[in-house]
Amino acid sequence: MPSLDTLQLLVRRAARALARHGLVHAYGHCSARIDAGSFLVCAAQPMGLIRPGEAGAVVPVEGALPDGVLGEVRIHQQIYKRRPDVNGIVRSMPMKAMTLSTLGLTPRPRHGFGSYFAPQPPLWDDPLLLRSDEQAAALAHTLGPAPAILMRGNGVVTAAESLEKAVVLTWYLEDTARVELECLSVEDAQAGRILTPEQCAVRATGQGRIFERMWDYLTAGDPE
Repeated sequence: MPSLDTLQLLVRRAARALARHGLVHAYGHCSARIDAGSFLVCAAQPMGLIRPGEAGAVVPVEGALPDGVLGEVRIHQQIYKRRPDVNGIVRSMPMKAMTLSTLGLTPRPRHGFGSYFAPQPPLWDDPLLLRSDEQAAALAHTLGPAPAILMRGNGVVTAAESLEKAVVLTWYLEDTARVELECLSVEDAQAGRILTPEQCAVRATGQGRIFERMWDYLTAGDPE
């Protein structure tokens, strides 16, 4: 596993990238797994304001949140607890996905980026803040093995084998929500074409530095 210093840098860059591209604002957080029992979450402030060198907090996967750690970070705990395949999590507030979720909808795979969430992300159908372990556990259960979940009127969570990929998937999901909303504005959009399961399986690729190139784009200009 990477050193703690390496993960601190990664988490800071991820946080600022999400803010730079409008995927978070005053609210949101991201984390990277340290080992089976702990993870690193970004500093508890607006992600775009996290300064170079500013340390995040080490959080146990099991147990109480440390002092100063945001309450919804228990979502990260519950996902890491259930998903040994996950090494990075993003809790974000992308505008298009937020709008779509208020309709009780999640996007379908109408274009390439949507294939990564096929057949479509699950919906957490509760607009309230998650401030208890029981709520967070229920959300993690609803997420299941999926890479993302939309929270009705309350943003998005993405989970992946690396924090870099979780950040990229957040951008992909917002673009997928944008396409879905634009299609829904057209008459008979529900009958519109979507990618088949076979097409999704082929299109949802990581080859050709797909995720690396988007990560480079999203982090370009970072002060670290």
